[in-house]
Order: sequence, then C-alpha cells, then structure tokens
Amino acid sequence: MKVIIVAAILAVCRGAAGGLLPVAAPYAYGRPLGYPAPLAVARPAYAPALAAPLVGHAVAKVAPVEDYDPNPQYSYAYDIQDAITGDSKNQQETRSGDVVQGSYSLVDPDGTRRTVEYTADPHNGFNAVVHKEPLGAPVVKAVAAPVAHALYH
Repeated sequence: MKVIIVAAILAVCRGAAGGLLPVAAPYAYGRPLGYPAPLAVARPAYAPALAAPLVGHAVAKVAPVEDYDPNPQYSYAYDIQDAITGDSKNQQETRSGDVVQGSYSLVDPDGTRRTVEYTADPHNGFNAVVHKEPLGAPVVKAVAAPVAHALYH
C-alpha cells in the first residue's frame, strides 16, 4: 500500500514541468503558482510608445515634484479653557524655513501650570525649556460617592 501511495504522489508531481513542481522564491515578486505567464498586451495606436512593451502590468510614469517650497512657513495656535472639566491648555507654533519655534502649556494634576518653550533647527536640533508655576489649589476632579450595598439574607 505504501508503494502505491508513493507512486501516486510521484505521478502527480510529474507534470508538464518535466518531473518537478514549480517552486516560487520565498521573497521574490513573481506570478502565483499554477498561473500561466502574462500575455503581451498590444499597444493602441493612440498610446505613446514606452521604453518597454506592456506585459500584463501597468507602467506608470512618475512626474517630478514641481511644487517644492524652499522656504516653508506656517503659524498656528489654539487655546482650550473648559470650566466644566477644568481642562486648560494652549499651544502656538511658527515655522520659517527650517526653524520651528513654539510653546505649549497645560495644568498638571498638582495644580501647577507647566509651560514648555521649544525651538528646532537643523544645526541645534530640538531644544526645550520647561517652566512650572503654581496656580493655587490642586486640580480636583469630581468623583462619584461610593455606594453602600446592603446584604440581604
């Protein structure tokens, strides 16, 4: 019985590939096993001539980037003051060329305002200075009262 099974497996393996099953390279781009090679696609008369003929795959030309800004600039800011949740934070930032300057601040849970002033440029990298100033009482968030559960017997 074992001989018959081995003979059947060998008979299946002997296909049109001359006795071996095709094996795909593990990391190579290619066609899936069992699919024939792609057919050459005829180029329509109105299509421009390409360096290589179309063979089953689309060829895309990459256009050069023409909207390069040698001196990019932007500026933005936001400020959030929410009396219900006690959330208080802001940020502002500007960029001129390769130099970015900005700051942000927020209220820490210990009741201090943390302000970070930063600059970034290709020569010095990113640099930040942190300031803390007391605001008064620590921030207290509302907590629901604990519920006492009665035990019933």
